[in-house]
Amino acid sequence: MGIVKQLRSYERSVQLLMVNQFTINLGFYMLMPYLAAHLSGTLGLAGWLVGLILGVRNFSQQGMFLVGGTLADQFGYKPLIVAGCVLRTVGFVTLGLVDSLPALLAASAATGLAGALFNPAVRAYLAADAGERRVEAFALFNVFYQAGILLGPLVGMVLTGVDFRVTCLVAAGIFALLSIVQIRALPARRAPDARRGTGKKTDEKTDEKTDEGSETNTGKKSVLSQWRTVVRNRPFLLFSAAMIGSYVLSFQVYLALPLEVRRIGGEGPGGTAAVALLFAVSGLSTIVCQTRVTAWCKEHLEPGQALARGLLTMGLAFVPLLAPTVVAVPAGGTGRWLLAAVPPMLCALLLAFGTMIAYPFEMDTIVRLSGDKLVATHYGLYNTICGIGITLGNLLTGASLDAARAAGLSALPWLVLLALGAACAAALYGLRRTGRLDTPAPAPDAQAAKA
Repeated sequence: MGIVKQLRSYERSVQLLMVNQFTINLGFYMLMPYLAAHLSGTLGLAGWLVGLILGVRNFSQQGMFLVGGTLADQFGYKPLIVAGCVLRTVGFVTLGLVDSLPALLAASAATGLAGALFNPAVRAYLAADAGERRVEAFALFNVFYQAGILLGPLVGMVLTGVDFRVTCLVAAGIFALLSIVQIRALPARRAPDARRGTGKKTDEKTDEKTDEGSETNTGKKSVLSQWRTVVRNRPFLLFSAAMIGSYVLSFQVYLALPLEVRRIGGEGPGGTAAVALLFAVSGLSTIVCQTRVTAWCKEHLEPGQALARGLLTMGLAFVPLLAPTVVAVPAGGTGRWLLAAVPPMLCALLLAFGTMIAYPFEMDTIVRLSGDKLVATHYGLYNTICGIGITLGNLLTGASLDAARAAGLSALPWLVLLALGAACAAALYGLRRTGRLDTPAPAPDAQAAKA
């Protein structure tokens, strides 16, 4: 009931963005967890081809976030949100109806590009319309985000039990309906710079020159100018680099934790149930606690403090995983299952709480460091940087898990991840102490007009 009341306290556009994100994740996660099994099982593709198709989707999304954010700042948030949903509709239909490799690669790329189009736009739109309540809005946004992740695989499991093509078509139908709703109900919204030019009005000639420049510089020069502005934002780049660790750590719910459960608990039904509990604990804790955690943090902590403590909590989340490395693992039975399930569940819970602490302030900090200019472009580059970090982090994590276990040092990966969280927390603490997380001072009118 508290969540519903909070949702109603925002204007209609913010409410719609919240529901949209839940629906986006519902449609995406009812299909994606079962795509690999469809490709390898139903279509009989080789493992490397399955990896290629899934990798193309991830690369087309992470690699194009900057482009999506740039386009959103140029043409407005709504067109990019709608275009992303329409493109994902086409991609999901294609995934369900084709079996040739070129078509599957094209469909996978389309679904990834769709995310790159609407993700920066949604966050920039939410930041603009939430105003001074950005932190609380992003906390509520994360609740809807996690609810979609939690419910999507359950719906997909039922539909895939009938036929994976049914799952694809239902997911595509959800995105098609979402596209129609947004076309009809989501107000048009442009970036502040696009709506107001360079800021304050000067004289009539300046306004005419600005308008003329806006019309003539919508091509390559304008895009390069946007990118130069963002790349020259040193505090933003330092913040992005410091936050990479948070994404590497949180992604271990999908990589290292399931592998650890399987290593100790085995591949049977018990191991499967323990893995399912990981996702349930992570999602449900966020839905229940996110807004309360954010309210407490906003009252007692500065944004930089919340970010540092969130990252430190995420690093400490891997301490419970040291338990199986210092105690004897039972040969079987309930004891072995508990040792396989409980430490990873505690880790998932602490990772969720660390994310709850940091995420709303993380999203707000990006807006503040952008100076409220080119917000979607900043979000786009931020997502690209973190996406590259996730890819490299996962490669190193996977390699370290194999190497450590082969060498009989099973505790080493968890100690490295703990150190990563501590290092990122220290980096954020340093950025806060040196004032690099503060809102930049507005440029003088003369500089704004010159820009």
